[in-house]
Amino acid sequence: MLEIDHFSHGWLTPAVAYVMSFTGSLLGLRCMARARSGSARDGWLIAAAVAIGGTGIWVMHFIAMLGFAIEGASIRYDVPITLISALIAMAVVWVGLCIAQRRALGPPALFIGGAITGVGVGAMHYSGMYAMKSDAAIGYDFWIVALSIVIAVVAATAALWFTLHVRGTLATIGAALAMGLAVSGMHYTGMFAMHAREAQHLHPPTGAGAAQLLTPLIVSISLVTVMLLLHLGITDVNEEPAYTSRGSHSDTYWPTRD
Repeated sequence: MLEIDHFSHGWLTPAVAYVMSFTGSLLGLRCMARARSGSARDGWLIAAAVAIGGTGIWVMHFIAMLGFAIEGASIRYDVPITLISALIAMAVVWVGLCIAQRRALGPPALFIGGAITGVGVGAMHYSGMYAMKSDAAIGYDFWIVALSIVIAVVAATAALWFTLHVRGTLATIGAALAMGLAVSGMHYTGMFAMHAREAQHLHPPTGAGAAQLLTPLIVSISLVTVMLLLHLGITDVNEEPAYTSRGSHSDTYWPTRD
């Protein structure tokens, strides 16, 4: 077996990855606060999915991957598959948010949305790992992979609950800290499922190096993050939810007053 190093740059990459996950989660929660206000709700749902799925999950994953190395092996990334994994992350978060708030589904909506989002996040993670090409033979421990999916489902369900119920600055920051920790935990659990061994007949991998992916990734996601931050800063939000009446025919769930 070849030695795998998840922290080849020390604690720098996991720390930066966690900060990005926290930032994306915080932005997503603030976007959902705008959605609860009832103004341009669908637009804010999309913005929340981009913030949580794009910055909070996908960017966290690939920044953490900068610290990943296999002794004696080279690593490259398939760019199209890497980009597809980003679309998966944002799409499953959007689907989860849409399902979780569906009034017609009742209380199970949260768990349905969490399950779909969690499995989708797992699909994003392992499609991102599939995009990683190496001249070493790579395999996975089934039970640790299964554990990482369970963590993803639990974390996604908790995150969706936060997006529907958390209000107030301190509570939002606390929820974002917890979400960032959960995303990072899922990522490193999935990474520890990997093992590598020497392969005699594999050709040197082709594709982009991690640094080649990181530069455009940081620039593009940073621009989106800055635009969201600016928009959040210049728009007002009513922290109280847009309550629906008992007799309303709306199928969107926001908590109602008793």
